Amino acid sequence: MSQVFVGMPAVPTHGSGNLFATESFPEAAHHELRNDQLRSNLRHATTSIREKRAHVVGELPDWEDLRSAGSATKEAVMAGLPALLEQFEANFTARGGIIHWARDAAEANRIVESLVREQDTDEVVKVKSMATQEIGLNEYLDDRGIHAFETDLAELIVQLGHDKPSHILVPAIHKNRSQIRDIFLQEMQDVDPNLSNDPRELAMAARAHLRRKFLSAKVAISGANFALADTGTLGVVESEGNGRMCLTLPETLITVMGIEKLLPHAEDLEVFMQLLPRSSTGERMNPYTSFWTGVTEDDGPQNVHLVMLDNGRTAALADVHGRSALHCIRCSACMNVCPVYERTGGHAYGSTYPGPIGAILSPLMTGIEAEENNSLPYASSLCGACYDACPVKINIPEILVHLRGEDVDARRGKPRLPSEMDLMMKGVQWAFSSGARLGLLEKALPLGKLAAGRDKKIKRLPGHLAGGWTSSRDIPAPPTQSFRDWWAREHGNGTTDSSGKAK
Repeated sequence: MSQVFVGMPAVPTHGSGNLFATESFPEAAHHELRNDQLRSNLRHATTSIREKRAHVVGELPDWEDLRSAGSATKEAVMAGLPALLEQFEANFTARGGIIHWARDAAEANRIVESLVREQDTDEVVKVKSMATQEIGLNEYLDDRGIHAFETDLAELIVQLGHDKPSHILVPAIHKNRSQIRDIFLQEMQDVDPNLSNDPRELAMAARAHLRRKFLSAKVAISGANFALADTGTLGVVESEGNGRMCLTLPETLITVMGIEKLLPHAEDLEVFMQLLPRSSTGERMNPYTSFWTGVTEDDGPQNVHLVMLDNGRTAALADVHGRSALHCIRCSACMNVCPVYERTGGHAYGSTYPGPIGAILSPLMTGIEAEENNSLPYASSLCGACYDACPVKINIPEILVHLRGEDVDARRGKPRLPSEMDLMMKGVQWAFSSGARLGLLEKALPLGKLAAGRDKKIKRLPGHLAGGWTSSRDIPAPPTQSFRDWWAREHGNGTTDSSGKAK
């Protein structure tokens, strides 16, 4: 069963990584940077989460040891994935669960649709799930007359607003309270027309809206944070309790989970249940943690299914330099410290997984050659903050550099017109290959000072590259003379030889 997937190439399909991609990251980011409200919302939210996380992480003297333990466990999972998948399957099915294996998004969606139709219903309730977003499940079901109701508050906001998630943990991070109130007033039936933007009132309005769905739903769909190979147990962590309603009330429970979510032993939770809440929401302990093992008679869902999703994960596993991206536990810590994400938001990435982790996961899973993927590895300053924050020590900057190299190799040999960067680098090569040529160019330094004007700043340069630089920053005026000229005057006779060296 599980061996079907290992080593199988990814099949890029609808929902296989960049479900919402319509343009490259630089183009999308350029648009998002114009949204002042978005940048204000992101700055407030990410700053708050960073501060909370720093406080609770600082309380643990063994935090770095926990990170190392989490990383080592995930490395062991990747090394023994086929055997662990088989072990999990045996334990899960022995306890009454049914496993379905899906090679790609299309197959996973078809499986879920057939399971829902077996229950003769056209409505399902959902726990927040990145895997179902990845495969575009809501859109797929909606096109076929089945409506999926999100029960996570942030996901509900995004769904009611006909929007797209922009954060792994806080999908509606780009919305403020007033915007959320407007969405509720417009989209919720029977909502109080005098609804304010008070968080408690907003939460109570959402609670009343969802309560009817919980009590009538025959089918629930969930994701999973962890799957324990030695017991066949699935686990979901959440902050509101809505997930627990989905996991216990309906008769049928369908879980969609990536094959990399396994942990070898139940004891491994001791590490990950400390790493995850602190790294994600800045909490010492997760408010709601639910585990279920197959079917328990007269207790909870009696029809339990699990869709094990590949969808490019074995392609990532086959990449020696990038496979550690599969260690990700979806905490979003990398996004909350990323200076690029904080300014552009998640929509600019055009990926289910935005931010630094999305910049490596999507290309690894669906291919760097894909047009929507090849700009993502460049969506980073390589400052390393994401690596420092990652609770399982994924070296995101290193993988980004690796993928940039893959992108260059993929383009190599393809006929194309030279870009502005190509021409600029050719010019730099010509100038730096000869001291005389460099000395000649240095004679133009006074012109740069003249262009700077009285405030000694160059504020605008022509071209896409130089113009892009000066669109957001100024360049200080160059000095009146180069170091080489100064050296020649101070230590030589003021003249240079044919190579440009002082005589």
